[in-house]
Amino acid sequence: MQPIWTPSPDRIADANLTRFIACLNARKGLNLASYADLYAWSLAEPGEFWFEVAHFAGVRADWGEGPWLVDADRMPGARFFPNARLNFAENLLRFREPTPAIIFRNDRGTRREVSYLELHEEVARVAAGLAAEGVGVGDRVAGYLPNLPETIIAMLATTSLGAIWSSCSPDFGTRGVLDRFGQIAPKVLITADGYCYGGKSLDSLAPMSEVIPQIPSIQRVIVVGYLNAEPDLQRLGNTARIATRWSSFGVRGAPLEFTRLPFNHPVYILYSSGTTGAPKCIVHGAGGTLLQHQKEHLLHTDIRRTDRVFYFTTCGWMMWNWLASVLATGATIVLYEGSPFHPDPGALWRMAAQEKINIFGTSAKFIAATEKSAFDPASAVDLGSLRTILSTGSPLLPESFDYVYQHVKGDVQLASISGGTDIVSCFALGNPLLPVYRGELQSRGLGMRVEIYDEQGHPIRGERGELVCTAPFPSMPVGFWNDPDGRKYHAAYFERFPNVWHHGDYATLTEHDGLIIHGRSDAVLNPGGVRIGTAEIYAVVESLEEIMEALAVGQDWRGDVRVILFVRLKPGFELDEALKKKVRDAIRAATTPRHVPAKIIAVPDIPRTLSGKVTELAVRNVIHGLPVKNVDALANPQALDHFRNLAELDS
Repeated sequence: MQPIWTPSPDRIADANLTRFIACLNARKGLNLASYADLYAWSLAEPGEFWFEVAHFAGVRADWGEGPWLVDADRMPGARFFPNARLNFAENLLRFREPTPAIIFRNDRGTRREVSYLELHEEVARVAAGLAAEGVGVGDRVAGYLPNLPETIIAMLATTSLGAIWSSCSPDFGTRGVLDRFGQIAPKVLITADGYCYGGKSLDSLAPMSEVIPQIPSIQRVIVVGYLNAEPDLQRLGNTARIATRWSSFGVRGAPLEFTRLPFNHPVYILYSSGTTGAPKCIVHGAGGTLLQHQKEHLLHTDIRRTDRVFYFTTCGWMMWNWLASVLATGATIVLYEGSPFHPDPGALWRMAAQEKINIFGTSAKFIAATEKSAFDPASAVDLGSLRTILSTGSPLLPESFDYVYQHVKGDVQLASISGGTDIVSCFALGNPLLPVYRGELQSRGLGMRVEIYDEQGHPIRGERGELVCTAPFPSMPVGFWNDPDGRKYHAAYFERFPNVWHHGDYATLTEHDGLIIHGRSDAVLNPGGVRIGTAEIYAVVESLEEIMEALAVGQDWRGDVRVILFVRLKPGFELDEALKKKVRDAIRAATTPRHVPAKIIAVPDIPRTLSGKVTELAVRNVIHGLPVKNVDALANPQALDHFRNLAELDS
């Protein structure tokens, strides 16, 4: 297979990763000549590797005495930098200059800039206010907020004190918020008065007036005036007595101090999607999160201080946390709040051109949706500054690789990346030194001993299997909240293969040492005992002009499993027998007869999580008459109604 893109010699020579290899060779007396050499060394000497990442990135910490890794044979249980102390916010606020730290845009045309100097001052003001409320080491501060500069400021103020930040986006329903924040007992809640989407203003104070009385730990509510400069606090009902406007909170001109704590003191609580039960509260450590993000930003994404970095995300997805850490590089982060398709499918591409974005991050679904629209980025906007496109959330189809190079930009690094909330980072991602192959993630992450296992736990290459990580890495969770003996944490990742992280993705390690992700292994179809990844079906079906989107599940049927394919059609098409035959023929030709669905059913909408992922497990529960325990984790829970009591599934 020939690469679809190859970095130029100049780009390779100028990459941070090239400089990192040279620094290692000089500092350690090594003779690393390639990424493969560096990757092998990072696995052979994990403690030294992660210390060298910290040195290269200029991480601010008191490192103490080595060793840098103890109990390296334990998963979980290994400890990185056991004698180090650092503060997460201190590292994200290393720079204090008038250059832009944050550019904010929304789908109503609003634009704001916040400089590094202003960011530092605002964080100091809010941190003083939180400290006055008694917020200190280990306390939780929760954010029910849009993707605003104030959200970044609140997170940094919280973590400067050694407290723990946790957020969800304002499109979560009341039940979804209670299922998350209710578990972690925050001392302070920060909310906006509302948010915007699709050009519409939507209220946040009404749902908060229901949530706050049900979380007795909340002693202060701070309201950001987003829709209105002076929000009406009385709309919070009886809880208005503990509410304060953001604009008047804190102490202007206060000094900013940073509490340094043990290396992996908790910094974030993130949540699993919760579509099959109450969401898991995943606790991440400051040092592990910081080092992983610095490695991914500087080495794999090749971010420079002069760059503008954008990722389309909400505050309920781990890519928000990933984007926030870019501040540690001194680059400018671009935040966007609202619909990516308002007023039309070109909204984000026009913004990329206007803001001269260098690194543009999005989801595979967004790229597929742009492809199916009439908007052609290459001819419509000037993307001369664009150097890298990142995609995650679900597997990026091979056809989407073709689309990007033909209709977005021919000379761009297209980096499909894969990891998750569980590790607040990536297992596989881009690489500025390597070519891009159609349908593949470029490389496994440095320091991540990623392998593919067969059913018996043996490593395989060139075949589909379970994505695992067989050695410790710094951004493994500290644990789950309210899981004192670690039983739930262990069950989530280490039961399938003892002492090995089992991630739940179905993947292939390729001849190029890249990865192909086939979808979640817990959503793998199993007709006749043959394992099939759903992404293999989607790659075929969603390339057809009639199909907007697809979802495949396995239905238990007469002692076996049969494949059911649901499709959302583009306007103007109907699912007649001719189209069904076209779909089946295309799947059979591109894959195997086992992949061909027993039933193809048209639905007007497909349910997805709030981070945009189609939720196969929820649909599978519905068609089997099982409860979906947490519909508040869905962006469009009403879509589940289209899958109930379908007569087609009874025959």
